[in-house]
Amino acid sequence: MPLLFEVHPTNPQTRLLKQAIALLDKGDVLAVPTDSSYALVCHLDDKAAADKLRRIRGVDDKHHLTLLCRDLSELANYAQVDNQQFRRIKLGTPGPYTFILEASKEVPRRLSHPSRKTIGLRVPEHKVLQALLTLHNGPLLATTLIEPGQTQPLNQAADIRERYKGQISGVIDAGACTLEPTTVLDLSGDEPVLIRQGRGTLAALGL
Repeated sequence: MPLLFEVHPTNPQTRLLKQAIALLDKGDVLAVPTDSSYALVCHLDDKAAADKLRRIRGVDDKHHLTLLCRDLSELANYAQVDNQQFRRIKLGTPGPYTFILEASKEVPRRLSHPSRKTIGLRVPEHKVLQALLTLHNGPLLATTLIEPGQTQPLNQAADIRERYKGQISGVIDAGACTLEPTTVLDLSGDEPVLIRQGRGTLAALGL
């Protein structure tokens, strides 16, 4: 059974988050709360962990994974962002938006889309996840925790532990998340393209 890290939703215990990070550093996959829904996360630089993340999620290398970043400056390190894109992203950051952008050289080639060289990036506003990213001192590779063949994400820690026992190593429980995933917006082309309508509104981005 995956370990359960029960943390305070606004003032998470550093000791517990460090224990969770130790699992990530070993190459494990965790389920973590976000400001939209639960997500599966692993270490950015661990190929085996990234492959495992895709297997659990049931997606291939053409499915955009997402880098969870602490802030806009960190996001800009991992994506090619022009001034217009930056202004758009700033309107929805931090928040429940995932932006598809051209990956920078900081992103391992195996993680970007094989033909387009793009990747998802976002800055969450969930306090527990922000604390985890700060302690980890870098971005985490993530994907929305939606079971293969389903449209709604899981949002209860107990359900996630039961469903994914033997596949993930831990669940950070800060209470239930919303049942809406992020809004996904592709900014890699000449015009913004809505890939998935989720919790974030397009109006907030000036669209």
